[in-house]
Amino acid sequence: MIIEKDRVVAINYRLCEAGGETIEDTADSEPMHYLHGHGNILAALETALEGHAAGDSVTVEIPPESGFGYRDESRIQRVPIKHLRYDGRLSPGQVASVNTREGPRQVVVLKVGRFNADVDLNHPFAGLTLNFAVEVVSVREAEDVELEHGHAHGPGAHQHG
Repeated sequence: MIIEKDRVVAINYRLCEAGGETIEDTADSEPMHYLHGHGNILAALETALEGHAAGDSVTVEIPPESGFGYRDESRIQRVPIKHLRYDGRLSPGQVASVNTREGPRQVVVLKVGRFNADVDLNHPFAGLTLNFAVEVVSVREAEDVELEHGHAHGPGAHQHG
């Protein structure tokens, strides 16, 4: 069965920064499952996987404009600490969450003051050329409930709780 819209795809992947070190690697974990054609992964990666089948290996280089965009220094902002959601003690380099007009967004804390924190709203991968090495583990027809919800269910996928 080939990868096409409305199919659930299980993949293992290694993500590296172009010419750099590994950022993510799923080799020692459950494969990631996604519903193809529903915007659950980067569009450029989805396009590269289209038409492949279980057992195929795919490599793709995704430039910033097709990935997470370019860094925008205007997206560094000072926000009141009371608006941040985080675990433990707030410190530089930590990922926190803040509510925006577009909904919750993860931010990277740059500097912590007494009442405010400087945070970076850019995606952590913004500005990076990403290299994916993907192994297609399985492809199956999506269940009606997955199509209704717009994402894959089960191990390695979204869980309702």
